[in-house]
Amino acid sequence: MFRRLDDHVLVSGQIAPEEVAEAATQGVTMIVNNRPDGEAPGQPTSAEIQAAAARAGMSYRHIPVAGGLSPHQVQDMADALGASDGKVLAFCRSGTRSTYLWALARAQAGDDADEIVGKAAAAGYDLTPMRGYLG
Repeated sequence: MFRRLDDHVLVSGQIAPEEVAEAATQGVTMIVNNRPDGEAPGQPTSAEIQAAAARAGMSYRHIPVAGGLSPHQVQDMADALGASDGKVLAFCRSGTRSTYLWALARAQAGDDADEIVGKAAAAGYDLTPMRGYLG
């Protein structure tokens, strides 16, 4: 269910509040929600996921992405990744937006673009459409 991008970051599609405790058993200490509320019928709200994270003793960030990625969102993701002392689970509908944000944040931090692309590919995500933005 959770895909590993690196030693610090996992990504997934939409999670339910009851799945947050499972993330905690895998060492996750922060949840990053990259989905805007109301994107799909029946989708849990940010507040519901945040409450589940709080019950599990996790930090929570909501960095909603719709219609493209902004420098502000990339910085917010970089800040979230830097603020966690354990693993981060970032999610959206399919995990792609979360992976894109992770990739841009890692590129901003100076990571090698080919390594970023390779890590994403190993997790099942294709960064080809955004390769030019990674350096």
